Order: sequence, then C-alpha cells, then structure tokens
Amino acid sequence: MTLLVTVFAAIISTIIWYMNAPKSKMKLGSLCLMYWGASLMWFVDALFEYAKLGSGYFTPAPAEMLNDFYLGLSVAALGLIIWLVIVLIKDPKGVIKATLFKKVTTEGEA
Repeated sequence: MTLLVTVFAAIISTIIWYMNAPKSKMKLGSLCLMYWGASLMWFVDALFEYAKLGSGYFTPAPAEMLNDFYLGLSVAALGLIIWLVIVLIKDPKGVIKATLFKKVTTEGEA
C-alpha cells in the first residue's frame, strides 16, 4: 500500500508539473522528485520483502494493509510539508517579501 500511495502521488504531481511546466514557478519538480524517490524506495523494499516471503507477499493481513496505507499517507503528507517549506523559503511569487515589506512601511508611518 505504501508503494501504491506514493506512486499515485508521484503520478498526480508529475501530471500537474507537466501541465504547468513552461511557466511553473512553484517548484513542483522538487515535489515530483521526492515522490518518485519515495516510490523507488518502496519498490526496492517490496522486492526484498517478496524475496523473503514469496507468494505470501500478495496476501497481507487487513491490519497490515491498513498500517501500510497510513504509512503511505504519512509519507505523502511529509512530502507536501517539505515542498511547502521549500516554496515558502524560495518565495517564487514574492508574496511573503511583499507582505513583510508592507508591514514594515506601515509601522514606520505610524
């Protein structure tokens, strides 16, 4: 389930990045790379687990599937948080800088 969640997140973020590629300023490429890296990591994990369990890998317990699903959602959420921090630090549209500069000039006038 972790592999499925991260692959779906990678595919969705890649489609969004591709649709906005020429004019994208929101660092979506970083988000895509994080999700594809996580997908690759979970794929390698799945290969090793399959080598260990054999055909039992394809019949997990429901509780195990639920835990894997929550882990996949946690990884996707962490990727979004890291991407949000990158966007806020880089401030590609200058919104944070404009807001801070506006507050400084407003306080200076009063």
